[in-house]
Amino acid sequence: MPKTSRAIAQMPPATAAALEKLGADLAVARLRRRESLKTWARRLGVTVPTLVRLEAGDPGVGIGILATALWLIGRDSELVQLAAPEHDKGALDQDVREAIALGRERARASAEARLARQQAGSA
Repeated sequence: MPKTSRAIAQMPPATAAALEKLGADLAVARLRRRESLKTWARRLGVTVPTLVRLEAGDPGVGIGILATALWLIGRDSELVQLAAPEHDKGALDQDVREAIALGRERARASAEARLARQQAGSA
């Protein structure tokens, strides 16, 4: 049995469930096309056991195999958007927090400068 990587062992349950659903959906796509495991595996360039692991949602199956399976069903074009920066909510939230902090700092500096000018003018 292959050694499980730490990343796979630490995978959140929701992510594991998503992989299982993706694998099941790929199995449905294969079945709807009336393709056997053997034929689909040959088209993917993998063994039948690897295809069975893919369809089971095994997180140890290589990303290239997954990408090829998506290509077989005409869905590989969506890969380019999966981690696109414009969809990275965590980074976008960080950008907003930094912008708010910068705005507060500039407002404080402006208020201090205005107060200093007022005090210099009344002296």
